[in-house]
Amino acid sequence: MQLTYLYQNFYDMLDAAASASPNKTVIFIDDRKVSYKEFLHKVDAFARFLEIAGVGVGDRVALIAPNSEEFVISVYAATKIGAVVVPVNNMLKANEYEYILNDCEAKLLITSQQYLKEVQGLSASTKVEKVVWTDEAPVLDSNNIVFDEILETHRHGEESRGLSKLDDMAIIFYTSGTTDNPKGAMMSYRNLFSNMIGAVERFDVTGKDRFIVYLPMFHAFTFTVMLMMPFFSRSSFVIIPKLLPFSNIIKQTLLKRVTIFMGVPDVYNALIRAKLPWYFMWFNKIRVFISGASALSEDTLTKFNQTFKRATMLEGYGLSECSPVVSVNPLEKQKPMSIGTAMKGYEVKVVDDEMLEVPLGQIGEIIVKGDNVMMGYLNRPEATEETIINGWLRTGDLGKMDSDGYIYIVDRMKDLIISKGINIYPRQIEEELMKLDYIKQGAVIGMKDPNNGEVPVAYVELEDEVDRESVTPNRIKKDLKAVLANFKVPKNVVFVDELPKTATGKVLKRKIKEQYSSDS
Repeated sequence: MQLTYLYQNFYDMLDAAASASPNKTVIFIDDRKVSYKEFLHKVDAFARFLEIAGVGVGDRVALIAPNSEEFVISVYAATKIGAVVVPVNNMLKANEYEYILNDCEAKLLITSQQYLKEVQGLSASTKVEKVVWTDEAPVLDSNNIVFDEILETHRHGEESRGLSKLDDMAIIFYTSGTTDNPKGAMMSYRNLFSNMIGAVERFDVTGKDRFIVYLPMFHAFTFTVMLMMPFFSRSSFVIIPKLLPFSNIIKQTLLKRVTIFMGVPDVYNALIRAKLPWYFMWFNKIRVFISGASALSEDTLTKFNQTFKRATMLEGYGLSECSPVVSVNPLEKQKPMSIGTAMKGYEVKVVDDEMLEVPLGQIGEIIVKGDNVMMGYLNRPEATEETIINGWLRTGDLGKMDSDGYIYIVDRMKDLIISKGINIYPRQIEEELMKLDYIKQGAVIGMKDPNNGEVPVAYVELEDEVDRESVTPNRIKKDLKAVLANFKVPKNVVFVDELPKTATGKVLKRKIKEQYSSDS
């Protein structure tokens, strides 16, 4: 299916929205409101600064910044002049930043005082020429400039059309490295706009909707669906600078009349455990909850639907290399434990090792084709060739499809455990772990075993109020034996205070394995 594109680049989209609704609020942050017209003027001012600073077409502008209005202004300003934006995980360390900035050859960095410890030496070890500080600069000189002063100095920035075309590179998303350094997924405007077109249709978004942005803006899911889509649909969004305290998210959701709430399983687990005030349940305006980043457990989904009866929970699936959304449950028909059907204009197949489609209901690798598939990995032609074959992107996820086109994720290919030649899917064991009322979260990984090839090992976080002496590894194994075949029951159970996770709450099994190896 061919998609129709209204804009060539982000600035075209912003300019059209500001012309149509100049006085409409696009951003709510703390007690401030920012109109489309006001936001456009700030973008023009910052774009003018970037031009004067020598940033041109194709140059990389990196962001190591908190959730903020400045983050969003930077994206539009950089792309207006044809530069490429690189949103970087703000939880990394100096050596990781150095690798990414050198890999993408960033020319300018936008950051904050709160990351000073990790970013202060980057100008010397990378090609970064200037650093813009969203709050305070450690030193004020020609190479360290404060964001607000830029906006004031260039407030009469020249208004001009965006330079970029639909198939030009817009963004580089760096994926989490599993065994290697992170790879930069190059995204075109077409890639990202295709996601917005599909999401607006799937969620039935209108100009009356209001999003809330509390997940990190550097993440592909947040970036496309929560930051860019409101401009596309000419709606508005609420910026929450920090995830904690969680009570502030609840408060702002209610006060700002948020209608679309996007989250990850960790957030939804916290929501159903939280003692929400009656007035929140009565007066909140949420019509759609959307879950992404990792799978919701069946138990969480059931409890959530029992708690929030006036809203619809839609579980979806995506990855950075696909802009990122691939599929979501439709509003009119959700299937529990499914990640829904492919979004408008996309194709999804389930294939075997030879890339041949398997029969419905059988497990295979999920592959994706459509305008959401990335341009490729930056500086990694071999990795690109291995990942994109004849236009089909190999996701590395195992799944199956039913006769209605609904997709079900079974596990990651790399997480599959093979014990005595039998496939064991860790996610199935994790689902059963999450049903035990004394377990907050569990992760299952495969460990080498001389007799079996591999065996499953469970790492679990217990609920805070649980009597820890009463919960033993044997008790957990016994409870799992009631619902799982013996060969699926974890060989060992390890208690941890907190499982290592990504910024969006996805458990980092690689780090668990590293810890396990160092302990053994």
